[in-house]
Amino acid sequence: MKHGPGPVYTGAMRLVTGLVCSLLCASVSAEDWPQFRGPGGQGHSSEAGVPLEWSESRNVAWKTRVEGSGWSSPVVANGRVWLTSARENGRSVSLRALAFDVTTGRAAVDTEVFRTSTSAPLHQKNSRASPTPIIDGDRVYVHFGPDGTAALDTTGRVLWTRKLSYEPQHGGGGSPALYRDLLIVNCDGNGDDAYVVALDTRTGQVRWKRDRRRPYAQAYSTPLIIRSADRDLVISAGGFQTAALDPVTGNEVWRISYREGFSNVPRPVFGNGLVFIVTGFNAPLLVAVRPDGRDDVTRTHVAWTLGRGVPFISSPLLAGSQLYYVSDTGVLSAVDSTSGKMLWQQRLGGNYSASPVLADGRIYFQSEEGMTTVIASGPVYKRLATNTLDEPVLASMAVSNGAIFVRGEKSLYKIQESASRAAPF
Repeated sequence: MKHGPGPVYTGAMRLVTGLVCSLLCASVSAEDWPQFRGPGGQGHSSEAGVPLEWSESRNVAWKTRVEGSGWSSPVVANGRVWLTSARENGRSVSLRALAFDVTTGRAAVDTEVFRTSTSAPLHQKNSRASPTPIIDGDRVYVHFGPDGTAALDTTGRVLWTRKLSYEPQHGGGGSPALYRDLLIVNCDGNGDDAYVVALDTRTGQVRWKRDRRRPYAQAYSTPLIIRSADRDLVISAGGFQTAALDPVTGNEVWRISYREGFSNVPRPVFGNGLVFIVTGFNAPLLVAVRPDGRDDVTRTHVAWTLGRGVPFISSPLLAGSQLYYVSDTGVLSAVDSTSGKMLWQQRLGGNYSASPVLADGRIYFQSEEGMTTVIASGPVYKRLATNTLDEPVLASMAVSNGAIFVRGEKSLYKIQESASRAAPF
């Protein structure tokens, strides 16, 4: 196996001394970050001691080069950080699954999963490796849009592959979701195929497929699994509509429609008795829906809608009673989640594609220019820190074991408190 250049590393970790500290450390278990937006799929981390401040020369435990291109977000479990990547050679593209050791940053897995061509068009902010992997025990699931979906073991051995037929206008975008033994994928293309599908995680075979209702259009959103009123639901946002599906059968439970809204990217959010949906282009709305309805709930279960500063790409984040979201052009908004009342707006500067993360009572917003603004969670705006890295960032961060993992354009960073840059290996 051929690996890229080694990482930059800080040396041996400091020993934990003292009985009291040992007992405290033993009582805290590291939390994995196994999917897009973390354990619950909504950007929440239960970790404490997460870094507040960093730069290229401060609190970077390691920085390792990632060969190829891609904007899949990092996921973390079992001592490894996983990504996907696309390596182009002329008109041929190798679509790969990559894993790095959490402690050292050294490459541990580098597997070609599919090979394709460069003929399909891409949006300027997209890549051929944008959907984020999912880790579940000893399985890793990777998705490259219509170029293929696959299961691997943790050594990088491919266990099964599946091609899903649809034609997204700007390349693959949305990530899969996991429900029990089902891998659930939104397949929203520009052609005649727009559907949601569930694959058997053991075999890759289709267990159910639910066609979108017409009219439909391309979309790039990730499904969200929720539990409401003693039932599990798959919240699946698509062009001109969002549906709540039974995750076992794929049958539609309820739906809402919106006249404007396609190319949906943000993942839905759920909490405080409401599902929050971003409707997409041309005039994005943030819609709060009560999830206890049946059939068409457009006129009966929409609690509120809001159109100020709504993002096209970044997902919202719910923290307490506040819902936060940042527009593509850097306007950060906080609203009361139950009423939709605007609490405040602040301009952060820069442009935004990554989805925010809540960790240690703070909310982290990453700009495309490599700047992360950290604010206190709460009803009043309080900026705590502004941090910069040298690379563009479109992928969302991961948080695990007190560390933050950031994928830049060329590198993967591990950011950890009290870390300092050392010489390369």
